[in-house]
Amino acid sequence: MVEGRTLRRRPGAGALAGAWAASAVLAMAPCGTAAASPAGAASGAFAHNAMALALLIGLIVFSTILSLLHIRERARWMRRERRLAADLADLRGAHDRAALLLGSERQIIVTWSGREEPQIEGDVSLAMDGSRSASARRVLAFGTWLSAADASALDAAVDTLRSRGERFRLTVRTLGGRTVEAQGQAVGGRALLRLRELTGERQELVELRAGLQEARASLSALASLLDAIPQPVWRRGRDGRLAWANAAYLAAVEASDRDGAVREGTELLDRAAREEAERRRAGGRAGAFRVSAVMAGARRTLDVTEVPVESGSVGIAVDVSELESVRADLQRQMEANVRTLDQLPTAVAIFDARQRLLFHNAAYRQLWDLDPAFLDGRPLDGEILDALRNARKLPEQADYRSWKTGFLAAYRGAEARETWWHLPDGRSLRVVADPNPQGGLTYLFDDVSERVHLESQYNALMRAQSQTLDTLKEPVAVFGSDGRLKFANRAFTGMWRITDEALGAQPHIDEIVPLCLALSLSEEPWTEIRGAVTGLTDVRHGLACRLELKDGTVLDAAAQPLPDGATLLTHIDVTASVNVERALTEKNEALERTARLRDEFVHHVSYELRSPLTNIIGFTELLGDETVGALNPRQRDYADHIMRSSAALLVIINDILDLASIDAGSMELTRERVDVQATIAAAARGVEDRLAEAAIALDLDVPADIGDFVADGKRVRQILFNLLSNAVGFSAPGQTVTVSARKTEREITIQVVDRGRGIPPEVITRVFDRFESHTLGTRHRGVGLGLSIVRSFVELHGGRIEIASAPGEGTCVTCIFPIGGTEAVAPATDAESLQGRPAPAREPPAAEPQIITPDFAKAAKSARSAKADPHGEAVDYLLPPRESL
Repeated sequence: MVEGRTLRRRPGAGALAGAWAASAVLAMAPCGTAAASPAGAASGAFAHNAMALALLIGLIVFSTILSLLHIRERARWMRRERRLAADLADLRGAHDRAALLLGSERQIIVTWSGREEPQIEGDVSLAMDGSRSASARRVLAFGTWLSAADASALDAAVDTLRSRGERFRLTVRTLGGRTVEAQGQAVGGRALLRLRELTGERQELVELRAGLQEARASLSALASLLDAIPQPVWRRGRDGRLAWANAAYLAAVEASDRDGAVREGTELLDRAAREEAERRRAGGRAGAFRVSAVMAGARRTLDVTEVPVESGSVGIAVDVSELESVRADLQRQMEANVRTLDQLPTAVAIFDARQRLLFHNAAYRQLWDLDPAFLDGRPLDGEILDALRNARKLPEQADYRSWKTGFLAAYRGAEARETWWHLPDGRSLRVVADPNPQGGLTYLFDDVSERVHLESQYNALMRAQSQTLDTLKEPVAVFGSDGRLKFANRAFTGMWRITDEALGAQPHIDEIVPLCLALSLSEEPWTEIRGAVTGLTDVRHGLACRLELKDGTVLDAAAQPLPDGATLLTHIDVTASVNVERALTEKNEALERTARLRDEFVHHVSYELRSPLTNIIGFTELLGDETVGALNPRQRDYADHIMRSSAALLVIINDILDLASIDAGSMELTRERVDVQATIAAAARGVEDRLAEAAIALDLDVPADIGDFVADGKRVRQILFNLLSNAVGFSAPGQTVTVSARKTEREITIQVVDRGRGIPPEVITRVFDRFESHTLGTRHRGVGLGLSIVRSFVELHGGRIEIASAPGEGTCVTCIFPIGGTEAVAPATDAESLQGRPAPAREPPAAEPQIITPDFAKAAKSARSAKADPHGEAVDYLLPPRESL
């Protein structure tokens, strides 16, 4: 085999020898060929011999070279065999040493190579609890011989080792309580797991390490717990200096960190308290002592406990300031309870576990009339019973001793006992013996004599009331808190046809409702009545509804909750009043239709009168201007009278038409930037003649920088003109009318104030109604449309009007307009006011005037308008009649 390998490695030597022999034969071949001629047949034999010689020489050379090569390769093979034998011996020695090492202690070696099956070597009985009958594969089933937590941890570690080659070292415990060290690492591309049982010093070391870790964890948990408690805790060294403190201690001494407090020796207790603690430790006296200390800047009362330990001492301070306060409060509360019990009419006596009297109130002394000195001597319960029996104040008993024994047996009971005593003097007592938690009894003696008497009177009164309710003609019924019919008079049972048998069974409201629905037209009222009777709401309210029966009877039903949870149900026959109400409703509807017809008639007539009146005004102006001929003074005077009367009538017609437009919703405002100061000045110029004629002063209080706002300038001037006319008409000579204006971020406020007669309370509620005119003793006259126009125009601007007035003090009318030009809203129509119901909802809703003023006659003049007639009528507009025409 070695030679084969040698020949395969050195194929060149044999080839060389063969090549040499072949070349010798070929070199002699031409000679043979040449001799093969007819001339030299004898030389052929010589050539054949030469070739044989050459072949022989070649074979000898080939054999020699081949032998030399064989000797050389055999020497190499022998050297290699000796080297391999040495390596094998070393491996056998290493194997023996590994086997010796592996067998020196109980351990298992598991190796994995790629996806091949794991190789398990060592003492597999480590995982078999000493039994070798089981399969070695059981070693890898860690859950069968290790604790659950350790098996899971080892599985995870092995998976990590095989997947990522991460080494690990774990200490696990078997189900039998033995300790095993598991070590894993990657060696030569293989995963190696070593399981070794720890015994002797190693096991002790592991246990010590585990105990140390557990002690550290316990110490850390204890430190965390001490940091969490609110009481300061500290530890001192042998020298008495502070060595450790919890978080509560640091907060008490206002220290920033623990190390700083320990280094600086920040103390919670003063020197005297520390010396007292040291004396107590030295004298071996245990227990807490009370001191006063400052904690977090506040003086507190502390119970301090310090105990000696091997390394020094440990201490804790418990804040008992609140405890002392609670004790004081408890003492005060007990004293208050004593005073309260003394005020009770019920007799109270408290006995301790030894059956001695601890406390009794004034009602107890008054009830039994015993000697105070006897009671203050804390007698036994049995002694008090004997004293009461001797005074004939206990119920008569045939066997007093047995009765007393049974009565005192309440001291051994766990629940309160209640008995009734009927005394020889005719009184009745309710006696309650209630065991105390700390032992003993509390007696309650309640004199129920008066209560029994009142109960008998109450029962008699209830019978009288039942008989009285039975005689009533109105149906009455009482339903209990459970919804059952407790009482019903004859009127109720007769109306709803409830038999005496059904009434005696106390039927539920659910059984009554079907009987009543058979006679009623609607089901909804009875649903509400049922809810009122059986409702479980926190706050109970009364219910009122109307019932209509099929025979035409109308009942007003009322369900009223009673204090005891019951419900009183009553019916009142209102058939006659309902019939009268229906007749009045029909009459009211007829009146409303009449009012609408009146308004339509007035609007129609106003439209029909406007055209001829406009012609009259136009022709009168032509006559007054004398464009068709000269007029004598009388004719000119007649023309002026015609002009003034026609202008006044035109104003009234225009007001009616404006109101008609507002009612129809067709009035549109021409919005523009309105200068407030200029508008007020223009309105003031319109009443200059009236002011001069009536000797009335006008005061304009308008800031120069008030600016403007978005509104219909013509309607604003008309509003101001009407208000000024009213103020002038109701002011006396020499008085002053004030017009003021103020501007805020959102509103413009204009006020017109006079010092006239004022408006009486009975008039002020109707002054904004149409066709309401009140002279109030002045010469002012009007048809009652001006202020209605004012309110309508203000509301069309999205504003509101307010008024304040008192008789003899004058009137203040305030108009408030939005600055931004709010979308106009239609005011309430007169028809809606007459019908007694609010106008339909609009967006945005118009603000109703807070206080309304009476309508005054409108008087105004312009440069070319007609003057007021002797009756006080005047035009509403500042435009001249010709422009109106």
